Amino acid sequence: MPVYEGATIDEAIKHGLAVLGLTKNEVEISILDEGKKGFLGIGKKNAQVSMEPTVAEEISEAVEEAVEEVLSEPVPEEITETPLTEELTELDNEEALKQLAIYLTDITKQMGVPALVKIERSDNGLTTFNLETDKQGMLIGKHGKILNALQYLAQVFVHRVAKNKLSVVVNVGNYRQKREEVLVRLAKRTAEKVKDTGRPVFLEPMPAFERKMIHSALSYDDYIKTHSEGEEPYRYLVVEPAKKYF
Repeated sequence: MPVYEGATIDEAIKHGLAVLGLTKNEVEISILDEGKKGFLGIGKKNAQVSMEPTVAEEISEAVEEAVEEVLSEPVPEEITETPLTEELTELDNEEALKQLAIYLTDITKQMGVPALVKIERSDNGLTTFNLETDKQGMLIGKHGKILNALQYLAQVFVHRVAKNKLSVVVNVGNYRQKREEVLVRLAKRTAEKVKDTGRPVFLEPMPAFERKMIHSALSYDDYIKTHSEGEEPYRYLVVEPAKKYF
């Protein structure tokens, strides 16, 4: 069991959580040594704690690995053209979205994290599927990996069954809203780096709608241009200087 140290028990716990990338609710903590303050620095001893992911987090990691294993296989282009059944093909928008809600409900049940799926429509034509559960972390995963895997599977599903091209977003809690704030800050920092160095920056793979957020955030900067490269679900964004200014 890993051991983490700090000047106090609280600092040792904070250190361990930072290393693991987890919250206090997602780990089991054992205090090994409360440490000593010492006298004038003599005899000072750091506090020590050990911590492990809870069972819930271990399940989350197992699900994440399973989903990533599916996504690691290249998705044939024909998959979007082959109907699942006679009933699930060439569906109108409303029926396709309804079937996707059922599909996401089934997936969360199979994951052992049943969620209530609520559909939210926006004026720009984007449809959001909010997964309501009391175990949000297990549907989000570390760094949003499970949620992004669900996002990818949902988009593949709706492309297979819908007559028209539909754009959907899968969300849990306010993760997407927080993620958008992070992406806007990332876009601005990246733009400054590109302008300082005059060199392109290659961002990590992300879903199409997240790439669009960064495209949009930088669209008003004449010194910067962006484009996407790679194949889904590993398509990524390139931020580079506009040649006429460099």
